[in-house]
Amino acid sequence: MKVGDLVKSKAINGQPRKAGLIVKLVEKKCWRTQIRGQKVDWSKIEPEPHAVVLIEGHKLTIPLTDLELIDTSLT
Repeated sequence: MKVGDLVKSKAINGQPRKAGLIVKLVEKKCWRTQIRGQKVDWSKIEPEPHAVVLIEGHKLTIPLTDLELIDTSLT
């Protein structure tokens, strides 16, 4: 994925999926409680790629693994 791509969030906890535009790529740490448990230890993980996504006028930072590229070749 790259800046300018249209993406949608993966379905998480039954929440509706939303489309957005990637405006920036960054590296951040993300503690995944479902995998690592609730006790956070930032020294045990490395940063992973995230996208700053513009969705409905708001900028959200979302891990790339939680996004899906929207195929715009069909439009």
